[in-house]
Amino acid sequence: MFQMSIKEIANIIDGKVFGDNTKIITGISGIKEAKKGDITFIANRKYLGLVKLTLASAIILSSDMKDSIDTDITIIEVENPSLAFSKLLSLIGPEPIKFLPGIHSTAIIGKDVKIGKDVSIQSYAVIEDGVKIDDGTVIGAGCYIGHFTEIGEKCFIYPHVIIRERVQIGDRVIIHSGTVIGGDGFGFASVKGIHHKIPQIGTVEIGNDVEIGSNVTIDRARFDKTYIGNGVKIDNLVQIAHNVIIEDNSIIIAQVGISGSTKIGKNVIIAGQAGLIGHIEVGDNVIIGGKAGVTKNVPSGKHVSGFPAREKYEDMKSRAYLNKQPELFEKIKLLEEKVLGLEKKLKEEK
Repeated sequence: MFQMSIKEIANIIDGKVFGDNTKIITGISGIKEAKKGDITFIANRKYLGLVKLTLASAIILSSDMKDSIDTDITIIEVENPSLAFSKLLSLIGPEPIKFLPGIHSTAIIGKDVKIGKDVSIQSYAVIEDGVKIDDGTVIGAGCYIGHFTEIGEKCFIYPHVIIRERVQIGDRVIIHSGTVIGGDGFGFASVKGIHHKIPQIGTVEIGNDVEIGSNVTIDRARFDKTYIGNGVKIDNLVQIAHNVIIEDNSIIIAQVGISGSTKIGKNVIIAGQAGLIGHIEVGDNVIIGGKAGVTKNVPSGKHVSGFPAREKYEDMKSRAYLNKQPELFEKIKLLEEKVLGLEKKLKEEK
């Protein structure tokens, strides 16, 4: 059972206590679900109104939010509430499942394969010729690792991932089930109605500390490489086409589609179901809203949304005008009736 004083919790998450630091916390919960004895958190200002409604005994907040509320609940002030809360969750969560080093008897290992220390290769995995797997990496059950692919240290490849030939994967990379890396790019030349396949002879290179969700497809380049930079996080069901470049620490959310040869800068956020055409550039620190259709270059620092994507507030203004169309239609209809009435009256007076 979880039981810890607020003072102890503050020491763990490097927080500053405002209120009674001797209270005993017996649970961790979201702010809506919290009950007496629980600790909760707020990471987004739009949820500050819930502070007056929660039954929690303590709340983790950032310093800029603390001054915006008036409450008797004990507060722990931290720099990043989400990160602090995740530290607490790790204390009460189940023990992570560990895979012992070794090669399962049903795994198939090709020729000239180099396997580092403490590597775990699970049942029915297929490791083709010339593969290199560095220390501490786990290859899950039923995975396929293609010829001459290299996988770095302490990676976790979940079951049923396919990594095709000559792919380069960095250190501490997590790839979830159902993902395919290094499939052929979608390239065809159409001649007289017949679509002829264009060879995709490039590769995929993935940096360090990348996490890739389930059922993601990252296509190999036609030439050179498709590149995923260090620290990039990719959600489930994302399509990344050939020769796409995604720079460090960008976040790609579910169901995004990125067409070939598009370049994404650093620290970019692309929200769910957005689509980007090929051969464009998105600068650093850009935010692309959900379902946006990006059809041209986006300069660094912009926040765009809508279809076609444009600056957020311009798009919001345009949508507001569109929402007023029924009202404007009725006004115009009334004005037309008044004009017709006035014209009829003038004719009668003549």
